[in-house]
Amino acid sequence: MSEAGYQARRFCLPHIELAACCYGPEEGIPVLALHGWLDNAASFARLAPLLPGLRIVALDFAGHGHSAHRAPGASYQLWDYALDALLVAEQLAWQRFAVLGHSMGAIVSVMLAAAMPERISRLALIDGLLPFTAEAEQAPAKLGEALRAQLALAAKRKPVYADAQQAVRARMQGVGAVSREAASLLVERGLQAVPGGYTWRSDSRLTLPSPLRLSRAQALAFARAVQCPARLLLAEGGLLQAQPDIAERLQGLPVEVQRLPGGHHLHLDDQAGALAVAHSLGPFLLAAADR
Repeated sequence: MSEAGYQARRFCLPHIELAACCYGPEEGIPVLALHGWLDNAASFARLAPLLPGLRIVALDFAGHGHSAHRAPGASYQLWDYALDALLVAEQLAWQRFAVLGHSMGAIVSVMLAAAMPERISRLALIDGLLPFTAEAEQAPAKLGEALRAQLALAAKRKPVYADAQQAVRARMQGVGAVSREAASLLVERGLQAVPGGYTWRSDSRLTLPSPLRLSRAQALAFARAVQCPARLLLAEGGLLQAQPDIAERLQGLPVEVQRLPGGHHLHLDDQAGALAVAHSLGPFLLAAADR
C-alpha cells in the first residue's frame, strides 16, 4: 500500500497497458471505477477510502493518467473504453462486478452494463448517464469535422506550465471546473516533466471531435437496457442538471436518481461532498453481495 492509501497496478492487455489505483481488501466486493474525460484514477482518491468492504480498482483510461496511449490510427471511442474495462475484469478474474462511473466513465458504465448484463451486478453513476448525441443528417458534417481535426493534429502543441501550480489553476477552470484540492489531486497524476516545465500526460487525440455519435434513440436504448440495480447521483450544480431536457431523458429509465448539492466533481471537490456520495453509494454497492 502506498502513502496515498492505494496499491498501484498495471494491466497488460493484448493491445495496450493500463494503470490503476486499487483500494480496499482483495476479498472485498469487486468494483471497477471509471473516471471522466481528461481526468484520471485520482478522481476517486477522496471517495474510495470512504467505501469499506469494497475492492475498488480505479483505472486510468487509455490515453489518461499513467496508462499508455493508443497506437497510431487507433481511436478513443466509448466502446473502446468499454472493451478495455471488460478486459481488465477478465485479468482480475471478476466474472461479475459492480461499476462506479463518473461523467464519461458513467456513460461507459451504462453502455457496458447494457451490452453485458450478465457481467455487471450494480451500476453507481456520478453526474453522468448518456453520451452527447447527433442525428443521422448530422453524420457527414460530424465526420468532416473530425477528419479535418485529425489532419491538423500534427501542428498542435500541448501547453507547457512553468510549475505544477500553473497547471492546477488551469485545471480549476477547465471543463467541469473543480476545487483547488481536486485539481491538485488530478494534476499530480496527470502531469509529466518536459523541457521548460510540465505538460499533460494525456494523449492530444482525446481533444479531437468524435467522428460518429450515437443518435438520441440509440443512447436511450442503452440506458433502457440496463438490467442491474442502478443509482445516479445528480449534482445540483453539475453538468447533467444544466441540460434543459434532463428531466425528459430520465423519465422512464431503470435508474434511481438522487440529487445532491455540489458541482460536477462533487465526490472529489471536498470532503463533505465525498462523504455525501459515500453515504449514498456505499450501502448501494455493498448490496451487490446479496445478489
